[in-house]
Amino acid sequence: MTFELLLVLAAGLFSIGLFGALSQQSIVMIMMGIELMIGGIIVAAADFWHFLAPTGSGQVVIVAAVVAMAVEMAMGFTVTTAIYRARQVDMTDMAQDLKG
Repeated sequence: MTFELLLVLAAGLFSIGLFGALSQQSIVMIMMGIELMIGGIIVAAADFWHFLAPTGSGQVVIVAAVVAMAVEMAMGFTVTTAIYRARQVDMTDMAQDLKG
C-alpha cells in the first residue's frame, strides 16, 4: 500500500459516507453515513501517521479517535432506539416533531 492509495481509499470512504448521510432520511442510515465519514478520516490520519511521522503518539491519537467514534455511535443508536420505541419514529422528518 502506498501513501496515495490509502488517501484515495480514505477519500472514497468519506465520499460514500457523505452521500449516504445527505441522501437518506432514516436516522440509522444517516448515522451509518457519518460513521463511514469518520472511518475515512481515521484511515487518512493513520496514513499520514504511518508515512510522514511514524512515532508512537500517532497510534494513541488514532486509537482514541476509534474509541470516541464507537462510543458516539453506541450513544446515537441508543437514542434512536429509544425514540423509535417511544414514538415509532425512524425518519428525520418525523423526528422534527419531537420537541418537549
